[in-house]
Amino acid sequence: MIKTGNPIISIYTEMTPNPETMKFVANKLLYPGKHIDFPDEASAKPSPLAVELFSFPFIRGVFIMANFITLTKTPDTDWNDIIPTIKAFLKEYLEDNRPVINEEEIVVTKAAATNEVSADDTDVVKRIKELLENYVKPAVEMDGGAIQFKDYEDGTVTLMLQGSCSGCPSSMITLKAGIEGMMKRMIPEVKEVVAEAE
Repeated sequence: MIKTGNPIISIYTEMTPNPETMKFVANKLLYPGKHIDFPDEASAKPSPLAVELFSFPFIRGVFIMANFITLTKTPDTDWNDIIPTIKAFLKEYLEDNRPVINEEEIVVTKAAATNEVSADDTDVVKRIKELLENYVKPAVEMDGGAIQFKDYEDGTVTLMLQGSCSGCPSSMITLKAGIEGMMKRMIPEVKEVVAEAE
């Protein structure tokens, strides 16, 4: 007789370009089609999972998207020492079908950053958002992060870095050499790309 119940969850890790972050990938969707960044414990209230992860003394940031969680650790902690503990915790948490995000708890800020094109967007902003969505987003997600459009003014594009991108030593190189270079080539109105931490 086959016993049916909660599916067996498997978790594996992927390194990111940021040595302080690690991507924990599950065989289950955690936050389909969306992402949310908790840069500190105070911001974690909308996610019971993030609240529990912050109870580990070595966790400094939690980013949840699709089927993965990117965790940021304290600099004095070695990933090799904590990965087994985190994997075991996540496996048990997800197998128990405990809540990941409480949508009602999410407070939407007045000017929420988004890459979705809206009717109010100027032609330049539409092109910037489409470029971010089609070229930047897939690559950044593979590294366990997200980059959101924040603002465009006088030739300067302001982006928000989340997940593994936030605080990553190589993110400024990616931002300047990669994203800024591509935007300047494809959207002549863009003169500079800058980052704003969330």
